[in-house]
Amino acid sequence: MRSGTLFRALVLLALLVFPFVANDFWVQQIGGRTLGLGTVALSLVFLAAHGGMLSLGQMALAGVAGYAVAYFTAPVAGVGLLLPLPAALAIALGLATFTGLLIGLIAVRTSGIYTLMLTLAIAMGFYYLALQNYALFNGFTGFTQVDAPDIAGVSFAEPRAFYWLCIGAALGCYGLVTYLATTPFGLAMQAARDNPRRLSALGYHVASLRVAAFGVAGLIAGIGGVLGLWLNGSISPGSIALVPTIDVLMAAVLGGLGHPVGAYVGALLFVIVQNFAIDFIDRERFNTLIGLIFLGVVLFSPDGVIGLVRHVRALFAPRSEKSGPAIDAVAGPDPANDKT
Repeated sequence: MRSGTLFRALVLLALLVFPFVANDFWVQQIGGRTLGLGTVALSLVFLAAHGGMLSLGQMALAGVAGYAVAYFTAPVAGVGLLLPLPAALAIALGLATFTGLLIGLIAVRTSGIYTLMLTLAIAMGFYYLALQNYALFNGFTGFTQVDAPDIAGVSFAEPRAFYWLCIGAALGCYGLVTYLATTPFGLAMQAARDNPRRLSALGYHVASLRVAAFGVAGLIAGIGGVLGLWLNGSISPGSIALVPTIDVLMAAVLGGLGHPVGAYVGALLFVIVQNFAIDFIDRERFNTLIGLIFLGVVLFSPDGVIGLVRHVRALFAPRSEKSGPAIDAVAGPDPANDKT
């Protein structure tokens, strides 16, 4: 068995065993939160790794789906409508995908820092809209009593049931991203990332590819937003403010922007520091601690924790592996090196 396959099998086994050996806090607040944040970060990694586009609008897309589910399943103070859960989820994920397409239409002709700042401006615009609008978003208060659903007699408010839901959603999104990378659409995206002019000369419409990528990212972010809504039991403008927006970027960079699995690795590191920083320093110093960790990872491993794993593995790899093609045991070949 190849080392990469063995590693993936061990990681999957650890994820399946985890809820049987951990207490409720670790299962829900660490495991569930990591998978929810990681799924939102995965939407950013998808854009960055396969499309070469950086976006700070992913938490806003997650907020669109979260607000929609809350609006249609937990009306409050006369705000909202009560719909069956399947219809509410379909509308929420459809809105997140559609909003992603709209953001793509606006941001598609920019690149680099300009895309980053433009998507940040859109995200902050949505934040202020939610803060000031009471007819749809209930203003500053938002929706505060949103319970996780009961389906077929299973309450997803129960920590382990919620964890299994998060595992299913995360594996589905990760599988979608890795599958798309091997399709003509994914290969064309990578070609647009590496040489858009040459791809355009071959007859492809680069802008349309990038808009479609934003739509896919919107769907993935929307799934993460729904998980976050059910975990917290509420959503408000604070859920989509500047700090949560930056948290997604930090999680993605910490794990490794070039690797889909890095979104979850970075989210795990971020969530652990967020929860246990108070045991080492004051709660108010959390941003200082996570900032120092972020700076250290960027300085010593620009490719994130996953890149560091690759480097360490290369140092200890047998001579035969070093002379052969480099294979990433965690996330496959580095998308940054793919040539289409």
